[in-house]
Amino acid sequence: MYDLRKMLSGLRYSAARGETGPVRELLVTGRAFAAMALSSAIFMILLGLAAMLYQHSSAVPSVSMRGFAASVSSGLFGNMLEMEMPAFASSLPSDSLTGKEISVFLMRSLTDINPANPGSLLASELPGMPQSDAFLIRKGIGTDTAVGPQDHSPIFEPAPEPKTPSGSNGEDDGSGNETDQPDGNGGEDVGSTDPKPDGGQPAEGKKLAFIYHSHNRESWYPELEPGTKDPSSSTTNITLVGKRLATKLEEHGIGSVLSETDYPTAIQDYRWELSYKYSMKTVKEALAASNDLTYFFDLHRDSQKRKYTTVDIGGKSYAQVYFIIGHRNPNWKENEAFATKIHDALEKEYPGISRGIWGKTAATGNAEYNQSLASESVLIEVGGVDNTLEESYRTADALAEVIASIHWKERQAEEASGKEVKQ
Repeated sequence: MYDLRKMLSGLRYSAARGETGPVRELLVTGRAFAAMALSSAIFMILLGLAAMLYQHSSAVPSVSMRGFAASVSSGLFGNMLEMEMPAFASSLPSDSLTGKEISVFLMRSLTDINPANPGSLLASELPGMPQSDAFLIRKGIGTDTAVGPQDHSPIFEPAPEPKTPSGSNGEDDGSGNETDQPDGNGGEDVGSTDPKPDGGQPAEGKKLAFIYHSHNRESWYPELEPGTKDPSSSTTNITLVGKRLATKLEEHGIGSVLSETDYPTAIQDYRWELSYKYSMKTVKEALAASNDLTYFFDLHRDSQKRKYTTVDIGGKSYAQVYFIIGHRNPNWKENEAFATKIHDALEKEYPGISRGIWGKTAATGNAEYNQSLASESVLIEVGGVDNTLEESYRTADALAEVIASIHWKERQAEEASGKEVKQ
């Protein structure tokens, strides 16, 4: 030990005198190596963080911009361009942000509190309270940007006995057998009926559309017995709207398959929060059974009140729709593009029927909704808890009309260009 101390003391003395030697060279080399290793580690950490930030920003819109672009008019952006490009001057009147738009935007950006929904003040602190985690991507005519879709879990009280569905006596009933109740088939997929197509567009046997329901028991208060607290039913529910959509698509020449799976009875130890796991299996089985399936529609009933889910068009009331895009899907922009086609077509033919396209992240929900399985897959909320089956049927008819129109126009374009057509 004494010899080691003596040697180290000698090395320090030599270094102090500026003497060179193998030991000094070793120390210099060691310092250089340590500096290089530290620099490389810092560089790799920064590179990894940059990659993570890029991936996140490419999949999820900036928090500060969620809903902002959709909440203001296109004229505002035109005015902004005009300030820098005089040649862009427009004869249209100038647009400006209203005080309400500014205050709502700032409040939601800074606090995540929705001024139109006081419950959002407590939503992040109280477990079980619904959170308005959706943000507007593309608004419809008259969309209130402060009011988005809501998804409430069922209470699971004993299922009430339904009244006779209003659609069975409605003037817009259609074929007359559309109100037949689903039979709770334990998970079997049911092919749609095969009516004669109209408009000269023949259904050629291929099934292109797949319609299913992740929350298949969602119902409506007006269709259930008075005093019902839980708008859910094993018989009168959203699957009737899916059946209507499938039938109308067939009439327009779009072969359709409908899944009426009743997950609470088909799945042992069923858990509502795993609904999209169960429905994903349904979609995968459908894809495995048919290579022709192109369009996938997960139909739901929203939990908003009537004033936010109903519109009068031509003297008739329609259930309004929300299009939901899950941003957990890395290719969500493709699904949004598909939803935009339907949204734009609906707004053209039925102004006000769409409440816009809304995005959801994985912060408080599934945020994938099986949309990674197909680019032309979308979740559609048809009406709310206070709508009627008849109003929902009218909306299903409108959806079938515009979806078929989009399909046939794209097919004609593909045929004209010599590309392989879908059907």
